[in-house]
Amino acid sequence: MTIPRLLVVDDDADMRSMMTQFLQKQGFIALPAATEHQIRHHLEAGRIDLILLDVMLGDENGVEICGRLRAKQEVPIILVSALSADHQRMAGYEVGADDYIAKPFNPELLLARVRAVLLRAQRTPSLSYRRRVSVFQFGGWVYDGKRDEVLSPEGFQVALSQRETALLKVLLANPHIPLTREEIAGALDVTGDTDQPEVTSRAIDVLVGRLRSKIEKNPKDPQMLRTERGTGYIFAVDVKVEDT
Repeated sequence: MTIPRLLVVDDDADMRSMMTQFLQKQGFIALPAATEHQIRHHLEAGRIDLILLDVMLGDENGVEICGRLRAKQEVPIILVSALSADHQRMAGYEVGADDYIAKPFNPELLLARVRAVLLRAQRTPSLSYRRRVSVFQFGGWVYDGKRDEVLSPEGFQVALSQRETALLKVLLANPHIPLTREEIAGALDVTGDTDQPEVTSRAIDVLVGRLRSKIEKNPKDPQMLRTERGTGYIFAVDVKVEDT
């Protein structure tokens, strides 16, 4: 249920904005960056699942940056460039790039390549740990994924609906990360029978209210599942994960 966090690196503000907005509409968390310094800031600040890295970044070289990142990071990297000759692509692959996309590109092609790289990155650990089920501890609460049970700090089992459990899993996978209603809806596949954004937003608000009523001491003054003004919601509590 984790929402992929993508870093879009391009020194062209228009291209950076276009790619970021497109990926956000597809249900990803897309963050913008323009320099190697900004890339490292994002990597230090939180989880990044994939980097879309432009090769020509003003005075900086994306291929060289990719090589330096790959020396210390395992995060998947897709190089994006107007330079598409075979030797230029090979230079990218030789420093550890996972894929190489030539500009100009069809946004749908970009989306397909992003999903493919994310799937490859997840394939090995998902196969290796397919029998493991996580136990999450948060604010004194426990969610046991194997038993699909939620236990209160007092040790009482609290019944959640299937959709409330799905929301909780999204939150547990993204602690301390502000999530928009659209991002949550995308992770839950809340599409309903309409494309109207306001309908989806109301559905998420109702679902959040129901979950709060079951896990918050005072649902009217929530301390864990808090409203993030101007964004949506944030799970403002540390989460400890154990594999069983």
